[in-house]
Amino acid sequence: MKDFKGKVMFITGAAHGFGRVIAIEGAKRGMRLALIDIDEAALKETFQSVTQKNAETIMIVADVTKETDVDIAVKQTMEKFGRIDLLINDAGIALPGRIWELPTRDWEWIMHVNVMSQVYAMKRIIPIMLEQKTPADILNVASIAGLLDTPGMPSYHASKFAAVGMSEATAYDLQRINANISMHVMCPGFVQTDLYHTEKHRPAQYSDSDDPYYQSEAFLKGQEFAKYVITNGMSIDTIAETVFKALEENRFYILTHPEYNNLIADRVNRIVNDKAPDVHVMDGIM
Repeated sequence: MKDFKGKVMFITGAAHGFGRVIAIEGAKRGMRLALIDIDEAALKETFQSVTQKNAETIMIVADVTKETDVDIAVKQTMEKFGRIDLLINDAGIALPGRIWELPTRDWEWIMHVNVMSQVYAMKRIIPIMLEQKTPADILNVASIAGLLDTPGMPSYHASKFAAVGMSEATAYDLQRINANISMHVMCPGFVQTDLYHTEKHRPAQYSDSDDPYYQSEAFLKGQEFAKYVITNGMSIDTIAETVFKALEENRFYILTHPEYNNLIADRVNRIVNDKAPDVHVMDGIM
């Protein structure tokens, strides 16, 4: 997509981080916007920021772990704009914790947000885009954690590897039918976002304050680690420009941290050369 003016963006996770800056950049480029997030107060702030740029906008408070909420959001967007040209699946959470410590409900929550919300949106919006027969784009926000592994975050890696694989497979399916839809997957490293505040956005259906895990040392250390790596990450200031440039150039993989390329290559080499994962590759990095 090279011309954004007048096009309709449907974006989840629009209240914070990547979603917020991408929405604001879309408004600057003359896009019409459907902003979706579970955090109503923060979503209102994004809504005000984009409307100040004279963007035609709809704000939809929704829990994207619920298929019915995504369905309603898509219907409201179509009622407002009559089309969707750019889907940004940005909603995401991070849950550190080793597999033998993390509660099952946390696995369900992270998979529902990081993977199933993207499934729900694509399942409904791809048919709309196919019927439109005009150029359209889908960008799934994954992570560098979908291209390489690190210790201590198996649920996050599982969800992000799933998002990358699903995006690649969907790209193949769209190519097979000669669809006028371009797929993209964003795999950033650590960036200064709101991601370490994941617990603030935990829906009731995934909550159990009586579970001793949430008072454990493992949980507290995981929260401290998440805060450290994110607050010490790259500035978010260049992310929106990076995303829109990638859309203009029709790049599938959108990476932000070239310093991780050697780790990605090391993982691939280990696979094809029948070598096991080696945690010492992370020494000095994680």
